[in-house]
Amino acid sequence: MEAITETLTWTNSMAVSGIILGATFIGIFTEGVHGFHRTKFAMGGAAMMVLAGQLMGFYDPQMALEAIDWNVVFLLGAMMTIVAIMIPTGGFQVLAYQIADFSKGRQFLLMALLGTAVTVFSLLLDNVTTVVIFGPLIVLIAQALKTSPVPYLLAAALLSDTGGVATLVGDPPNLMIGSAAHIDFNTFIIKMGGLVLVAWVAILVALKFLFNKELSGKTEQPGFEDQEKLTDPYTWRMSLLVLAVMVVFFIFHHHLHWEPWVVAVLGLSILLLISKNVDMDDTLEDVELSLLMFFMSLFVLVGGVENSHFLEYLGQFIRPFVESDLLLASILLMWVAAILSAMIDNIPFTAAMIPIIMGLEQQGINVSPLWWALAVGVGMGGNGTHLGSTANVFIVTLSERIARETGNADWRITPGLWFRKGTPAMILTLVTSSILMWMFFDFFGQPIPR
Repeated sequence: MEAITETLTWTNSMAVSGIILGATFIGIFTEGVHGFHRTKFAMGGAAMMVLAGQLMGFYDPQMALEAIDWNVVFLLGAMMTIVAIMIPTGGFQVLAYQIADFSKGRQFLLMALLGTAVTVFSLLLDNVTTVVIFGPLIVLIAQALKTSPVPYLLAAALLSDTGGVATLVGDPPNLMIGSAAHIDFNTFIIKMGGLVLVAWVAILVALKFLFNKELSGKTEQPGFEDQEKLTDPYTWRMSLLVLAVMVVFFIFHHHLHWEPWVVAVLGLSILLLISKNVDMDDTLEDVELSLLMFFMSLFVLVGGVENSHFLEYLGQFIRPFVESDLLLASILLMWVAAILSAMIDNIPFTAAMIPIIMGLEQQGINVSPLWWALAVGVGMGGNGTHLGSTANVFIVTLSERIARETGNADWRITPGLWFRKGTPAMILTLVTSSILMWMFFDFFGQPIPR
């Protein structure tokens, strides 16, 4: 690729787009302070960007429509709908109760098995959806065993955040990175799979020591046989079959010249056709349209900033450092992405970083390791605080509700508790990932196949 060496000069368009971007992100990141949903700020920022861009000549509605990454939107929407079909079947409940039965009261084994189940589903379903499914089930199991659900809930959040980094469809930021960098399903899991597996095992071992007191001894084992019932066995089995077929097509989608969303929509269409008991209106009510609107608004917002060349202007100051030491730049990006993702939502940060990395690529720099470092950082960085990912927020909210209902304050996951348990887990995974990135940098530095 021929390097682009032209130096950009500061313009009014850059200033205006940068101000709109900054104001919107501040509104998104301070959602808990002002009480406005982040989607409202994203939509407002996107609208202001289009208006300002049209007035100043750097953006217009047609360009905004083209800026939306429909691959991400359709893929996420289709997977959400498949999950909405699967939840009422009772299959997830049966699986969770069978795991509890198998553990025979051994608490660490129960944590490991539940964590494995959450991780496996996080490889195909996004981690938020996975903890929404398993969180309430974990609470029911813990109450039946007369033990605290806190270690299991924290393990579900930490392991789902980590496991979701392994695949293209496991975490929303992965979808964004994969679509922007044209990374196929196979390449993503080959590059990330080994690193994530090591980090996942490290977290599980760390949880054994972090919750050593809580997990010591065996619990009562009341038995869950009466609760192990599928309410819709046919739809559950068909859903699993469709997911298995989708995995095969995800593996070969690059050879078929299909975008990942085609596989997801095709799988959803087949499942809807063969599942006659599925009510479309009820199913679509469970799809998170606000999240899809948030994504579309972010794409429009960042598209305007990109067309004003503001991010490209910033990128030219980063370029000398990246060129001088790509390994150090990759590891530094991983840690910065993780720390910021622990403090703020990782999706807006990912959206802002993608055009910068793409700009570096246009200047002739091998950005492959930067993509992998970004995916690791924003994925595993979410483990650092209770606000680091949407999955974490759901788990904390669930624990607070259970603590109120039972009157047991010890069942509440506080920010301090998360800092003592989750932050060490995040640091451990980042140290592990940094070492692996350093040891196998030639592997991560290989150009992404197109």
